[in-house]
Amino acid sequence: MIYFDHNASHPLSTVAKEAWLNAVERFIGNPSSPHRIGARAEAALTNARERLAAMVGCDPGEIVWTSGATEGSNTVLQHASHFAEGETWVSAIEHPAVITAAQRYLPNSVRFIPVSRSGVVDLDWISERLQTQRPRLISIMAANNETGVLQPWREALALSRERGVPLFCDAAQWIGKLPSAGLGKCDYMIGCAHKFGGPLGVGFIKCSSKLRPLLVGGPQEDGQRAGTENVAGVLAMVEALEEREMALAQDATAQRLEWRTEFETRIVGKLPDIQILGTSSDRLWNTVSVLMPEVLESRQRWVVKLDKLGFAVSTGSACASGKEETSHVLAGMGFASDEASRVLRFSSGWETSREDWLRLSEGVSQAFGEVSAR
Repeated sequence: MIYFDHNASHPLSTVAKEAWLNAVERFIGNPSSPHRIGARAEAALTNARERLAAMVGCDPGEIVWTSGATEGSNTVLQHASHFAEGETWVSAIEHPAVITAAQRYLPNSVRFIPVSRSGVVDLDWISERLQTQRPRLISIMAANNETGVLQPWREALALSRERGVPLFCDAAQWIGKLPSAGLGKCDYMIGCAHKFGGPLGVGFIKCSSKLRPLLVGGPQEDGQRAGTENVAGVLAMVEALEEREMALAQDATAQRLEWRTEFETRIVGKLPDIQILGTSSDRLWNTVSVLMPEVLESRQRWVVKLDKLGFAVSTGSACASGKEETSHVLAGMGFASDEASRVLRFSSGWETSREDWLRLSEGVSQAFGEVSAR
């Protein structure tokens, strides 16, 4: 089976696995315990916090460990519910974990920021309304999980700073695929390890002000997140990210982008009436979102067909792809429900090869040939 669903979860990298195994043997104590074994675990967390802060560009004291991006988004948005009253501007293509949390903790105040047909947040919409309004929070992701389209978070941050409005950035898909430097300037930012080769169940929040805890019952994380920290998970996450940052510094994505582009050229040449989404915008080097030909009843059947041919692909967000509703991302981009029902997502990882992409192009062509012959 060739895996093309890395945006849902990236396999554990070798360095992350080694770091995790090393940590569970060396740091067996609770970081909150007063003895030396506990102090060693706490020192390891402090070191990891400093290393992560250096990569994203913030103060180590602004990093709070979490179980992942879903907990992170819930924490930030419940924290924002204690801000001064006002609307909460959330981009129409945010991850379900952000949108649902915003609607829970900030009911009746959520206003969606429109996006273009190419999947980019409308900065003019934000700029114009900031002239006369002051929302309590603006939420814009760094890179979309379904289309891979990069969002103008830097420009949005500049606009929000001019008006004194905090910006929340979900960077789960950006971190580990593109350089993390600068993300720490966002007022609130979240990431999670399993999107770039770290372990499942660990992530972080970068927060410019002390958080009101979502989880209570202990003094951990300076009172911002109760619960014993996942020391091994944190250390494995930071090791994995440092490996990715080193590869990015060596321009390791250039060749991978060529492989993705070659795949797109091949399937466009082989399949009639298909559309690659977001081609007029900058996208993650690993993501291809495709409007497939109108030959099957649903995209789920495309997934099943490709699975039988040995390819694991997706219909979009892993948190929503098991449902039959139209993707809110595609709806926000202006696609009709019948079009959205034919969109597949192919997302590669750091270990994906050119040969994998070529085999996928043949698999997609074969799948189309089999269903077209019916």
